[in-house]
Amino acid sequence: MQKAKTKQNWTSKITQPFANSKKCHTFSKTEWLVIFLVLFLVGFGCVMVYSASSYSAAYRYGNEYFFLFKQLFGVALGLFGMFFLAFVDYHILKRFKWWVLGASVLLLVLVFVPGFGVQSYGANRWVNLLGVSVQPSELAKFALILFLACYLSESHDKIKTFKGLLVPLAVAGMLCLLVIIEPSMSVTMCLACVTFLMLVIGGMSKKHTLMFSCVGVAAIPLLILAEPYRLKRLFAFLDPWATPQGEGFQLIQSLYSLGNGGWFGVGLFNSRQKFLFLPFAESDFIFSIIGEELGFLGCLLIMGLFFALVFCLFKIGLNAKDRFGCLLACGVGIVIAVQTLLNIAVVSGSIPPTGLPLPFISSGGTSVAVFMAGVGVALSVSRHSRREKIK
Repeated sequence: MQKAKTKQNWTSKITQPFANSKKCHTFSKTEWLVIFLVLFLVGFGCVMVYSASSYSAAYRYGNEYFFLFKQLFGVALGLFGMFFLAFVDYHILKRFKWWVLGASVLLLVLVFVPGFGVQSYGANRWVNLLGVSVQPSELAKFALILFLACYLSESHDKIKTFKGLLVPLAVAGMLCLLVIIEPSMSVTMCLACVTFLMLVIGGMSKKHTLMFSCVGVAAIPLLILAEPYRLKRLFAFLDPWATPQGEGFQLIQSLYSLGNGGWFGVGLFNSRQKFLFLPFAESDFIFSIIGEELGFLGCLLIMGLFFALVFCLFKIGLNAKDRFGCLLACGVGIVIAVQTLLNIAVVSGSIPPTGLPLPFISSGGTSVAVFMAGVGVALSVSRHSRREKIK
């Protein structure tokens, strides 16, 4: 009798999130809009990945669909993750915050372990798991968001003091340290910005906000000076024409691509810079190809879609029925906004060149899958908040 009761308790714990979701099984207008925006950006991304990579993929791998197939695999995983998490009660994620964080840290460490880590262009940023390359830094962004949402929702009064900020700063600092030694300054900056903004909306005092703002601004030049290649990139940013065949080459080719597009672009699939002129055309610099093929108006349209998506995610966060849901949905919106702005700023020559993919669009199976799953969590926040309202 006792065994049957214990089995029933375990079964109810596992199935409860799905049982609760049935009480609010339909999507609202905002949720449908979020789904449409994500699917459009992902579908558009697949088209642009093929356009930007078909020539280089055929030249290097003998298959013009090489990058497209990898992207479609990531999209398939992302679709499953997005709709699965949308129908699961997001509160269950609190139970797994340490597991998710621990797994993220373990994967970041494995990039340096021979046999697991995959080195490319002098950086250790990938892990080979059963023949599939995974980029742990992409997972680290959302592991950080989950941890911060849990901590800030449970320790609202503590973060008013410096002592209360030590835990989230220590966790964020650990992730940033593991990422910067890969090395990847761009992802480190993204993690730092996400941490800072989530602490601000979580209730950090104005004094600490100003203090950490000054520390962050001072840390950027120190990180640049710490590595010679970053200093070269800074000089290339200031005057790319001083090294047109060296560090300034990529930025110059990116500006050529954007300038060639004009107002309306040269037409889809008609880019010239993708013929091995622009490095990483299918990933970090895919926005340059968008600008060349669809023009300035096409760029504005894509930027508008990202703005609408982030706006909807913040709206979901503000309408959440608890602090945890608010921070979770807003955190997803923050990481999308920060990474999009950094990517476009690099491509347009507004900040020194650094590698960071454009969410949902750039080639990268891990990135697209994790971002789509993150949106699924935000959809769960919206759906279960509406269910509580209906009650």
